[in-house]
Amino acid sequence: MAFPTKSKYVIIGAGIHGLSTAWHLAAGLKASGKGDGGDVLIIDKGGIAAGASGIACGVVRNNYFQPAMRELMAHSAGVWASDPEAFAYHPVGYMQISPEIMHEDVATIHDQQKAIGYESDFIEGEADCTKYMQGLFSDWRAQGITSVLHEKNGGYANNTKAMYGLAAKAEAEGVRILTGVTVTGLRRANGSGAVEAVETDRGAIECDEVVIGAGPWVRTFWEMLDLPDTVSIKGADGATHDNIPMWLYWCLEEGTLGVDPDLLKTNDGKMPPVIHVDTDAPLYSDVDGSLITDKLWGIYYKPDFNFGGIQGGAAPYKVERPAKEVEVDPYGAESPEFIVDDNFAHMWCSALAFCQERFSGQIGKWKKEASGGIGCFTPDSFPVFDRFCENAYFIADSNHGFKMIGVGQLVAEELLGKQSKLLEPFRFSRYAEGKLHPVSHSPFPWS
Repeated sequence: MAFPTKSKYVIIGAGIHGLSTAWHLAAGLKASGKGDGGDVLIIDKGGIAAGASGIACGVVRNNYFQPAMRELMAHSAGVWASDPEAFAYHPVGYMQISPEIMHEDVATIHDQQKAIGYESDFIEGEADCTKYMQGLFSDWRAQGITSVLHEKNGGYANNTKAMYGLAAKAEAEGVRILTGVTVTGLRRANGSGAVEAVETDRGAIECDEVVIGAGPWVRTFWEMLDLPDTVSIKGADGATHDNIPMWLYWCLEEGTLGVDPDLLKTNDGKMPPVIHVDTDAPLYSDVDGSLITDKLWGIYYKPDFNFGGIQGGAAPYKVERPAKEVEVDPYGAESPEFIVDDNFAHMWCSALAFCQERFSGQIGKWKKEASGGIGCFTPDSFPVFDRFCENAYFIADSNHGFKMIGVGQLVAEELLGKQSKLLEPFRFSRYAEGKLHPVSHSPFPWS
């Protein structure tokens, strides 16, 4: 098939956002009589799921302290549940297990989940939390826990399988997906700030709208459009803080303990919910008993046959240099810099043993394979969904990406003229207006 020279909609990125947007946009065009999937083109320099979506842990959760995030995630959980088979989705639920410093935050989350009809149980007090957890896992022994939020919805999806499921839905609507196509520039129209063509290493593609769903490469496209390197943010005190970097990178640390995934079954022989534990209890080595940390720490884990073991991660660490100096490529397991090391394996396996006795002495089964990646974060670590330069729509997910499968549906509706109330709290203008999302006590930058 000939390389296209024009498409009404060009979507950059064949990950969760690009594929979901294309699928819903094509369906919306057809339903409205405004066109069809032939008007939608996805391009990616790699392939389907070649970026962050292809290495994602795959957790789907609603556990957010921010009301706007909670409502957005409830919507996305509904999209995941709409076709579990196509999305390789396992609706096993999700548990946020927390220390006293997070108790009030998590109680607020539970109250607001009830208000939006998102089912969850909330257990309070150290004794009751231990009893509840041991009712699921007889060997539960985590310390410093005073609340458990058990979301009955959510779970996890197999990353690559889910992306190919999305791609199949998009292609069934007539969307064309071109891989191995690198964007080299975004050409602006004379006398207008709008993008008139996406320039690639195979030729220019004229367009009416361009959607940028490029994950950790979002900074590159931001620079192509000469958008600002820094922003001014109005704080809660009313003061404006200038010259805040627009982008920063965090390194994501995840890996797999190569045991039978069935090892994590519950007392009644069922597959468990995704487990997320935060605690301020000291963490000691499961190898030699030495102190690893006495600060607030957290991990998450789940049995995953796709990864071949118990897979999960811990809080990321900030890449301490300007975003422009961070090399995104090669990405993921091929990166010479941003992959997990033996220190992470030691910490994470010790944390598993801290939580459950069945993991004690299992560090020798850690899969010594390259894993990890980096995420491109906004100034407040929350997404920006907005149109710039008249017709360039940015889906800058701030690494909340994979679980947000429903964002593509909302973006597609906006491209077709219907403004989304769920996306409104994530406009770029919130920084100057001081309409910031509340911050929790979690050790994770995205909770």
